[in-house]
Amino acid sequence: MSAVWDFADFDDHEHVHMFRDRASGLTAVIAVHSTHLGPGAGGVRYWHYPQRAAAITDALRLSRGMSYKNAMAGLPMGGGKGVILADEGAAKTPELLAAFGRAVESLGGAYVTAEDVGITDADMVQISQHTKHVSGLPVASGEAGGDPGPLTALGVYLGIKAAIREGLNTDSAKDVRIAIQGVGSVGGGVARRLAAEGAKLTLADVNLARAKQLADELGAELADSAAIMEVEADVLSPNALGAILTEASIEKLRVPIVAGGANNQLATALDGQRIHDRGIVYAPDYVINAGGIINVALEYLGQGSREEVESRIHLIPGRLAEIWAESKASGTPASSVADRMAQKLIGRG
Repeated sequence: MSAVWDFADFDDHEHVHMFRDRASGLTAVIAVHSTHLGPGAGGVRYWHYPQRAAAITDALRLSRGMSYKNAMAGLPMGGGKGVILADEGAAKTPELLAAFGRAVESLGGAYVTAEDVGITDADMVQISQHTKHVSGLPVASGEAGGDPGPLTALGVYLGIKAAIREGLNTDSAKDVRIAIQGVGSVGGGVARRLAAEGAKLTLADVNLARAKQLADELGAELADSAAIMEVEADVLSPNALGAILTEASIEKLRVPIVAGGANNQLATALDGQRIHDRGIVYAPDYVINAGGIINVALEYLGQGSREEVESRIHLIPGRLAEIWAESKASGTPASSVADRMAQKLIGRG
């Protein structure tokens, strides 16, 4: 395996740590991209990777995305990400979560962990027994914190509304055709909000039963998870895993707007130019999906109520509008405009 700084996605990361605890079976990566604005904050992902190098790449890409996300959301936090490599078929155990908590604690506050794919708020409670550098814990009603999924969904919904305004020149999602890829905590929440407004939805998820249940609930159409990227619609909303916007997939898109909550949607930087060249309105993922990190960051910082969290999330459409305006004025892809803004905020512009 190459040295970590030889990975294509290594971007002057401040720390990249590999952890192995044989007793619990923990194999994990924690990457801290930047602490320019504060401790590197970002969730921990529990996922099966066919090759360990893919886990390192994920940690590098996601931690950089968190630097940009936290900066663009106006949070005094840097960017970090944890990845726990799940053995295929193996159970997630209290011992494994405890070992991860000790790993986080060993970094002395450089990394603050929270919930991500494959991790629940109950898991965060177990991790918190072994480190104080954790957020996304259950909280009392009205307080910041807890499950970040619904707050991420709120921000994505508001961002989709902003994209509809930008791309379709309408303030309503009524009768707008929206294809949603991934209907878990975030995608499902987005779908319910859009359905309540009268949008015409097509849903897809690798968990077919989950997608069918939600489609039946909302009166939506169902599509195969492999085909959703080519559905003819007004909006494609990716809310599953990343790197789905590639040279090949962008060529096949049949939508004027892409706006969703998945992290790292662009497979490469060149794909931002490709989607721009097709005239598609693109909502940079780390701007539109910042609702969850706003929630858990304010919890960790002890700086707010649920009302304050939602107030900050409602600023997301304005940030997107600013990015699109600059993109139009300069002829630069929206993804590049957002990157430059974020890089300047973290002292790398």
